[in-house]
Amino acid sequence: MATSTVYINGNYVPANEAGVSVFDAGLLHGASVFTTMFGHNGKVFRLDRHLKRLFGDAERIGLRHAATAEELTEAVGQLLRINELAEVRVRITLTPGAIGGEGRPTTLVTASAAVIRPEWYDKGIGVIVSGVRQDEGDPITGIKTGCYLKRVLAHQAAAAAGADEALWFTLSGHLAEACYCNVFLVRGGEVLTPPVQTPVLPGISREAVLELCDKLAIAAHADQPLTGEDVKSADEMFVTSSVAGLRPVVRVQREAIGDEKPGPVTKRLLKAYRELLDEECPPL
Repeated sequence: MATSTVYINGNYVPANEAGVSVFDAGLLHGASVFTTMFGHNGKVFRLDRHLKRLFGDAERIGLRHAATAEELTEAVGQLLRINELAEVRVRITLTPGAIGGEGRPTTLVTASAAVIRPEWYDKGIGVIVSGVRQDEGDPITGIKTGCYLKRVLAHQAAAAAGADEALWFTLSGHLAEACYCNVFLVRGGEVLTPPVQTPVLPGISREAVLELCDKLAIAAHADQPLTGEDVKSADEMFVTSSVAGLRPVVRVQREAIGDEKPGPVTKRLLKAYRELLDEECPPL
C-alpha cells in the first residue's frame, strides 16, 4: 500500500516521515482542536464552515496556533490532488506546540480513503445506549478537541456488542449525541434533534440536515431537550457525521425502531443529502 502524503507545518511529506515534538501539548495532553471533513468528487464539502468552527473552537479554549484559513484551504486542495482520492476523509489538527507557549504550534492535515458501507444506508445500523454520560459542566463538551478517549472507548463497547454506534445521554438524562455523530429522531413526520446547548457538537452535517428539512418543508425542532422516552417513541432515527453522512438507525439495544427499516422521512432526507453533496461538490 502506497504511503499517503500529509501536510505538516508548511510541508508536504510522506505520512511515515511526518512528526511532532515530543514536548507538543497535543501529544502529551490532548491539547488540540480538529475537524474531520468529507471530500467528494475531489472537493471538501463545506470546507469554509468546518474552518469557521475549527478556529472558533481554538478561540474558545485559548489554544495557540499558527494556521490561517487560506493556508488550510490550499493544503486541503493540494492533498486531494496529490493523493488522487475521490471519496476522502480529511482531517485538520491544530496543536499549540510545547507547554508554556514554547516552540512552534503544529498544523497537520491528513487525507485518506473514506470508508463507506452501502448497507449502512440500505439496511440501517444498530446502536446501543452508552454507560458514558455527557457532563454539561465539562468546559470542552461540544468542542472537537484531542480528548476523545471516552468516545473511543464507548465506540469500542458498541462494536463489541455488535452495534455501529452508541448513544450518549447527559448526567441529567437528556439525549445528547453518539460517539462520533449527531442524533435525529422522527416522530409524527417531524424531525427532532437535541439543542446545541444540551451541549452537543454543532455538526456541519447536522446543520445541513436542518437546512434540508426547511427546504423540503419537513417540520424540524432543534430547540427542545429530548429524553430516553423520546427515543423509545420515535418512528424513525438517524445519525449524521461528516464522512458517513446520514445513516438510518433501525435498532436501539436490539429493540426495533419503527419497522426496523429506514423510514420514509429518513430516506427522503438521505436522497436530498446526496443531491446536496453532488450540487456543492460537482465532478471536477
